[in-house]
Amino acid sequence: MKKTVKNMVLSALEKGFKDGDLLSNDFPDILVEEPKVESQGDLSVNTAMVMAKSQKMPPRKIADIILKNIDDAQGVLERTEVAGPGFINFYLKPTAYHPVLDEVHEKGDSYGMSDMGKGIKTQVEFVSANPTGPLHVGHGRGAAVGDSVARVLKFCGYDVQKEYYINDSGRQINTLGRSVYMRYLEKQGKTVEFPEDCYKGDYIFDLAGDIEDRHGDTLLSMTEDQGIAICARYAADSILADIDQDLRNFGVTFDRWFSEQSLYDDGKVQSTIEELKQEKTIYEKDGAFWFNTTAYGDEKDRVVVRSNGQTTYFASDIAYHRNKFERGFNRVIDVWGADHHGYIPRMKACISASGRDADAFNVILVQLVALLRDGKPVAMTTRGGIYETLKDVVDEVGSDAARFIFLSRHYESHLDFDLELAKKKSNDNPVYYVQYVHARISSILKKAEDEHGLTVVSKNEEAVALLCEPEETALMKALARYPEVIETAGKNLEPHRVTYFLMNLASLFHSYYNKHKVLTDDTVLTSGRLYLILAVQKVIKNGLNLLGVSAPERM
Repeated sequence: MKKTVKNMVLSALEKGFKDGDLLSNDFPDILVEEPKVESQGDLSVNTAMVMAKSQKMPPRKIADIILKNIDDAQGVLERTEVAGPGFINFYLKPTAYHPVLDEVHEKGDSYGMSDMGKGIKTQVEFVSANPTGPLHVGHGRGAAVGDSVARVLKFCGYDVQKEYYINDSGRQINTLGRSVYMRYLEKQGKTVEFPEDCYKGDYIFDLAGDIEDRHGDTLLSMTEDQGIAICARYAADSILADIDQDLRNFGVTFDRWFSEQSLYDDGKVQSTIEELKQEKTIYEKDGAFWFNTTAYGDEKDRVVVRSNGQTTYFASDIAYHRNKFERGFNRVIDVWGADHHGYIPRMKACISASGRDADAFNVILVQLVALLRDGKPVAMTTRGGIYETLKDVVDEVGSDAARFIFLSRHYESHLDFDLELAKKKSNDNPVYYVQYVHARISSILKKAEDEHGLTVVSKNEEAVALLCEPEETALMKALARYPEVIETAGKNLEPHRVTYFLMNLASLFHSYYNKHKVLTDDTVLTSGRLYLILAVQKVIKNGLNLLGVSAPERM
């Protein structure tokens, strides 16, 4: 309907210029919006006000010229009005929204799909947690956001690949190995002073037990460095396998798992540093090598090789992100924790230094999750060993509830995750509130077939013509809005917009169902209402799929 109204206004302007009522045919882009106040119409344009200066006449006069020339060839307008300083409000007939039902039924799972992305090769890298311990709920929120962003972008026509970057090199992996090695020594009867900076979770004891089962006491005859190396590699591989399984149980899979260590093994880190040295982007000072990030907008230069010869994490990050573009990605999206905000300028600097557009690199910053149990915060610290893992949460509330709630707010906002609320089978639980609509409609459709012999096969013009109740129009308006919601979610990388839409659509359905019978004594009316609610069900399922949430037939 926005396109229809836009074309009406454009045609009216062209006629106004042709008739000499307007001074110029330099027309602005026509923005059609939905008024926030329902009494101000279904759609509105501010075109007259935008044109006032160039046309050298009052906005309301331009608005009158537009309305004088409006051609409602499709018969969708109930009335129009000029409001305020020159807004034009359009009030549509209920029948104007009937075609959206046909479109939903014809397109089904692809309703709302677009070619906005034009096949642009896009990588979404997310979670990428160090394999030093189980995933916690913060990782879970990042996983839900990253996976849903990828789903939405793919739906919008992007060629999307999902990637997990395995931080399997450096100090934290060594600390993991040392933690397991110390617990192994304890199991072998050795008295050790457990280092304060090591990981203390119960999983460290379990990994030490696995090492003992595999190697017996053979690590005692090795050097400490050798023992730590064996423990580190086994622990990291074991934890990563668990991470993979936890994510799969959460409905998240990746197209590629990329090892940081492989960048060193393949010489990519060193070759990248040497190239940047030759380009004078990396320089030497005080025995260390520095990346000239200030030349690209960062607040200060960054060390890539310390004076002791060891590379920093930034060095491997530079090589990794250069590698992403070398693999042919035109757009790279990273999902990070909000505490990494300060890291963005230096990464954009390394993108620019490689001769690429820094705007091709986007970062989504995900705020923390406050996990509540019985109204009290659950302490979470991986190293201290007191935390609620993603696995624990999914086991308790289910993947659907966890994902939906993680996506119930903008990722830049802090989120309180109430475990007890997530388990409730009531309208207070947002995922239940939406899923119940899908299940309820399945129940209605089954009853219609079993008890009334009615099935929704194709459109019945006479039946759809009866869909004129305000609540029915509200549902159809919402369905018509869905494609725009998805495009906006894709443009802004904001999957919570889909969640908001589904909550609103569910609310509209509940209001409709509470006020009107779907299965009536009038077979024609019933057919029309079945056609409507089946369209609602299809869009509910469509949206839930973009969130990675199931659409149950019964609850």
